[in-house]
Amino acid sequence: MRILVAALFSAAILFIWGFVAHTFLPLGEMGVRVPINEDAVLEVVKSATPTPGIYMLPYVSPEQWNDEAFMKSFAERSQAQPFVYMVVSPPYGDPMQMTPQLTKQFASNFLGSLIAAWLLAATRFGFATRVLGAAAMGVFIWVGSVVPMAVWYRFPTEFIVAGLIEHVVGWLLGGIAIAWWLGRKQPRRF
Repeated sequence: MRILVAALFSAAILFIWGFVAHTFLPLGEMGVRVPINEDAVLEVVKSATPTPGIYMLPYVSPEQWNDEAFMKSFAERSQAQPFVYMVVSPPYGDPMQMTPQLTKQFASNFLGSLIAAWLLAATRFGFATRVLGAAAMGVFIWVGSVVPMAVWYRFPTEFIVAGLIEHVVGWLLGGIAIAWWLGRKQPRRF
């Protein structure tokens, strides 16, 4: 029960931190750009990508990797063209109705906090070391999920830095809640 309560407190703090980071701080917008003509880009996306999914341009299929002539042409063209990593989803209706996303985000925060609380509860660490352990988990998450986006899909440096700040600060704050709750003295049971 201690672990569940610690995870619930941490999840609430992570959720609030995410709101602050994306609403009042520039973290949610770092590295994000707007095309010169959004309507023209959306029209091309609608006509050229009829199926929702992730698109990478220029693209090489697994079969084309073995075609020496294609790969030579691809390498030459790639030097003169931008790289595009694009997520295309179906229209999502009212953009102001965020209840499903917020619910999933809180569930994600809770699951991550549950894992962190379970791991930290298994240690004999004191308050400060548990907090630092949670912050280290934020670095771990960043290295494992955000950094590869820069390595493989060329996400902008600002986006990567924002991810580092968001994860480390979030897990530092969540870690404070976990460490505080886990460090409380348990009532005696008779």
